[in-house]
Amino acid sequence: MSANLKMGAREALQAAAKERILLTDGGWGTQIQLRKLVEADYAGNLGLTHDQKGNNDILALTRPDVVTAIGEAYLEAGSDIVSTNTFSANTISQADYGAEHLVADINHQSARLGREAADRYQERDGRRRFIAGAVGPTNKTLSLSPDVNNPGYREIDFDELKKVYLDQVVALAEGGADFILIETIFDTLNAKAGIAATLEAEAKVGRELPLMISMTLTDLSGRNLSGHTVEAFWYAVRHAKPLTIGLNCSFGASQLRPHVRVLSDIADALVMVYPNAGLPNELGEYDEMPDTTAGLVREWAEHGQVNILGGCCGSTPAHIAAMAKAIAGLPARQIPQVPVRTRLAGLEPFTMAA
Repeated sequence: MSANLKMGAREALQAAAKERILLTDGGWGTQIQLRKLVEADYAGNLGLTHDQKGNNDILALTRPDVVTAIGEAYLEAGSDIVSTNTFSANTISQADYGAEHLVADINHQSARLGREAADRYQERDGRRRFIAGAVGPTNKTLSLSPDVNNPGYREIDFDELKKVYLDQVVALAEGGADFILIETIFDTLNAKAGIAATLEAEAKVGRELPLMISMTLTDLSGRNLSGHTVEAFWYAVRHAKPLTIGLNCSFGASQLRPHVRVLSDIADALVMVYPNAGLPNELGEYDEMPDTTAGLVREWAEHGQVNILGGCCGSTPAHIAAMAKAIAGLPARQIPQVPVRTRLAGLEPFTMAA
């Protein structure tokens, strides 16, 4: 057994990332849509009273073969990390489908399916694969009021959201996830609730759950919905010592280029970026071909700005395979030695002079 297989997940990923640029997976929603599933596929025999079509997360219970096939397609394409199909597998999002009582089962099963697929590929060639338990932002925000006439109003408070995340994270961990991926973060305070939940979950499951944190930008100025710049966001979450920090969704690789450069320069963690396959067309579909996306992210790799690459909306196993080919042989990003300073974050970063 190689030393990599004996290490804990954090140390194993860090060791692999010193040797080469790693790959995560691509979009799940796109792959599910291509399968033209019908209501019966989603609903199964669970006896739910709401329509389930579009509830992608519940497929772990009703069509596990679909979830397994997509995960294996990404592993076949070269992914070192595969995420669970659990972006909306929380009680807030599942309440829209009347399936909130199934949250623990959905997360546990999705993580288990991913773990089994990853282990099969690892046994085949001896290269360790990892499972990231995907935690989406929900459709609630802690920082902003949904009522323009009442700026102080919130639909949910910090402790409520932390509990929502805690239930999800514990189930993902018990199902076999190596990491917890808090992704598509549009509200930095939501991310902090997810971080707090993960720290609590570690005590419940009795092992470390390394964090992967990924911000999404809402405009080209480089801010998320709660107004934080990329630099301010990093200073707001770096106390959690995440395994990876990065960007996903938002835009295609072209639009993310300057923001990747900023993050790479300041982050003393692995940088993971998984952009959309370009910008959507007038029909909301993504047209950017795999070789185009791969060529764009190769530029980041050539400049030593990334440790892990993948794709988000519109990306496919073909995009991941093209990335694998494009970055082959390129050196891994070196994590910078950042001078010790007091670094604070409002909406803008603040660094106290030495």
